[in-house]
Amino acid sequence: MLVYNSQSHRKQELEPIEPGKIRMYVCGPTVYDQIHIGNARTFLSFDVIRRYLMFKGYEVTFAQNLTDVDDKIINRANEQGRTASEVAEEFSDKFIEQMHRFGILDPDIRPRATREIEAMQQMIVSLIEQGNAYAVPSGDVYFSVRSDHAYGVLSGRDLDQLRAGERVEVNDEKRDPFDFALWKAAKPGEPSWPSPWGEGRPGWHTECCAMIHRYLGTPIDIHGGGADLIFPHHENETAQAMCAWHAPLANVWMHTGMLQLNNDKMSKSQGNFYTLKEVLDNYSANAVRILMLQTHYRAPLDFSFDRLDGAVSTLERLTSCVKNLRWAAEAAPADGNLTDEDRALGAAIDSAHGEFVASMDDDFNTAGGLAAIFGLVTASNKYLSDAAGSIETAVTLRAADALMELCGVLGIDLSKEVAGSELPAELVTLAAERASYAGTDPEEAAEALLEARQAARAAKDWGTADAIRDGIAALGLVVEDTAAGARLRRTKD
Repeated sequence: MLVYNSQSHRKQELEPIEPGKIRMYVCGPTVYDQIHIGNARTFLSFDVIRRYLMFKGYEVTFAQNLTDVDDKIINRANEQGRTASEVAEEFSDKFIEQMHRFGILDPDIRPRATREIEAMQQMIVSLIEQGNAYAVPSGDVYFSVRSDHAYGVLSGRDLDQLRAGERVEVNDEKRDPFDFALWKAAKPGEPSWPSPWGEGRPGWHTECCAMIHRYLGTPIDIHGGGADLIFPHHENETAQAMCAWHAPLANVWMHTGMLQLNNDKMSKSQGNFYTLKEVLDNYSANAVRILMLQTHYRAPLDFSFDRLDGAVSTLERLTSCVKNLRWAAEAAPADGNLTDEDRALGAAIDSAHGEFVASMDDDFNTAGGLAAIFGLVTASNKYLSDAAGSIETAVTLRAADALMELCGVLGIDLSKEVAGSELPAELVTLAAERASYAGTDPEEAAEALLEARQAARAAKDWGTADAIRDGIAALGLVVEDTAAGARLRRTKD
């Protein structure tokens, strides 16, 4: 399996530190507001990466933090006349809620910064003792960037070529403009904790490094996040790890590309800013996943509602195929005599699985994985059309199950999409009565309706055929003509 390492700038074979096991960490959100769809793209990408590693048989331990103390949280609390902890708790809950709506698996470990202060302080003490950090009179503690001779190894940045004050905080107490805060002295009204340097709180770059070391050990196999975190956040993380524990923080660094809206940078000031909640309130999680997975995780993703509407249609094509396969299998005799069409569909299933794995093994190419899935959709629809009255149950169900399985690896859960395709008994009976066709058994009533309509169409008695259709439509039902025949379904399916 090839994985692109942001540090080496190349694809490399995934070689777990411990055979058969993967330890993986992804930077979580700063919880001061609803997350936007750019954040969601990153969390989705690593959810799929995690799912695929599990599909391949790895035992994955996945950790993701919640940054619940930060300047943004404090500023939002001051704006609203609330405490920082109240804001953090509210939006921690809302983040988890939206992740569940989006079908993101819960992490195995979800540390919160405010509960890991001791681990952070232990790391800071170690860095000071080794000459890589220093305290100043105000109570702040800074990491000495130039004490790490490997600084820049992840981002490729050369400090001497960067101007002081560019993307770094300038402070008169710092020994070097590029030094960053490990601990910030308390200010009035801000949350704080006791420390050897006085009351204060951790710096943003401090928390992930300390929590990774505590819960996963260092190095870990994979550290992930958005491309915007490479510098300075991830660069600062790996510098702390190398100096504190004399080992890399991670063997592989993975980063997702940025998300744009209609080819423009997402920005609140430009009015083209959407939260994940806003999108999921109007579109299914499966449709949003399909849109995002059509683009490789490292490439920039252009998000638009036109493209999302297209993903809705793509999802409908997928679910209709699975429904038709299942419906055809239920109606088919299980005689075990394979035809050329049956064998062709079986070969298409095997081919789709192989193509899916080959794509995903190549740096988690979800676009290729989706192409393999829809290649099977095309083959399945052709089979239903060509085989017609000679459908073979086993191969048809196998195709439906294969589509469900491969979609599941990508987190596209079709179980709800295809559930309920069978007509409720009471609605079948009402439909039979409205069309004046007797039948006490719901399945017999449905079959009588469809056979009568088909007979009317064959006799070119369009008035009768339309009357049956209209009577069914009046009950909120529709007759769907598929490659495998006609069936009844609810209009909301």
